[in-house]
Amino acid sequence: LIRHTFSVMALSLKIEGTCSTTKARVCTLNLPHNTFQTPIFMHVGTQGTIKGVTTKQLNDLGVPIILGNTYHLGHRPGPNAVDAAGGLHKFMNWDKAILTDSGGFQMVSLLKLANFTEEGVKFQSPHNGSEMMLTPEHSMAIQNALESDIMMQLDDVVSVLTKGERMHEAMKRSTRWLDRCQTAHQKVSKQNLFGIIQGGLEPEWRLQSLKEMISRDCPGYAIGGLSGGEEKVDFWKTVSLCTDHLPKNKPRYLMGVGYQVELVVCSALGCDMYDCVFPTRTARFCSALVRTGQLQLKSKQYADDGQVIDKDCSCFTCKTYTRAYLHFLLNEDTTGVILLTIHNIAYQLRLMSDIRNSILQDKFPDFIRNFFLTLFPDKNYPSWAINALLSVGVKLLD
Repeated sequence: LIRHTFSVMALSLKIEGTCSTTKARVCTLNLPHNTFQTPIFMHVGTQGTIKGVTTKQLNDLGVPIILGNTYHLGHRPGPNAVDAAGGLHKFMNWDKAILTDSGGFQMVSLLKLANFTEEGVKFQSPHNGSEMMLTPEHSMAIQNALESDIMMQLDDVVSVLTKGERMHEAMKRSTRWLDRCQTAHQKVSKQNLFGIIQGGLEPEWRLQSLKEMISRDCPGYAIGGLSGGEEKVDFWKTVSLCTDHLPKNKPRYLMGVGYQVELVVCSALGCDMYDCVFPTRTARFCSALVRTGQLQLKSKQYADDGQVIDKDCSCFTCKTYTRAYLHFLLNEDTTGVILLTIHNIAYQLRLMSDIRNSILQDKFPDFIRNFFLTLFPDKNYPSWAINALLSVGVKLLD
């Protein structure tokens, strides 16, 4: 078995502060195109853009990193077009960091007749119906052409609810595919290849995956295979198990998590990075994110509401327009969705900034309790969150 150890990595991580009660921490993550602090939420720009928002608007908001999708960009416009432009940053005129996923998740979530074999993922092209193959080598070639700051390995993606040998085989195959990804990776000094911890909800398999992945000495690691319909008690226990064993000197990326309760709880459990389509997708469903939950601004109750979405938010939308005007736009024009997208991006940025500041001040447990009381004034807290936080020393209920 070949072991790949990369002494040259295109990132550095410095721990700036830790919570004296929980496992939360603030780190400075230095990447080729940007340096920023974690915990961080990464917005998803599937096809080289966050829907409805320009890169200038993202820069004005202070967005430090976005996601791109290897599967979609690999199809259209294709790696050759992006490579000819000098990489994805130049192609989309974005000078901050980019993380690209491997394309494996889309094989399962979007495509019919996807079939995972040892060689790779066979699937039917959504464009012409022909049979195609995505291998670890092909995924690396696309991502090397995109020149993202962080690349994700191709992993064997199965539903988290899958039981038995298929889940175990997916965990082992993902390790073998990481070896192939590391061998195929051509730009080690410019791009960071993250491994993905698998193993479903079985602690023994997660520990086995952790041991194997960590031995490959990746620049960072993702906790994969969650947020797929599992019970929340299994979700948080799996996250906590992984953060207990992941290296302290490497970033920890929890994939597919974006609800505000999850962001607060999983930061307490020791995660550094998150991504999800939720904030921008929920804007397209006319909902604005606030500390008390969501405002469905298309609802008639906002037709005469002269308040802004959030008086504490400094985004362009909140500084400029009332809920009543946004209600009108959302019923008449796509501009309303764009304005809500800007707000929801700003909301997630401010939430993560507040989390980081409270950790640095060693007041994170107080922040957690105030956050939950604002969101659940009746103190009807989710039981999974109560227990997850109790496991790291934060008591929500007296």
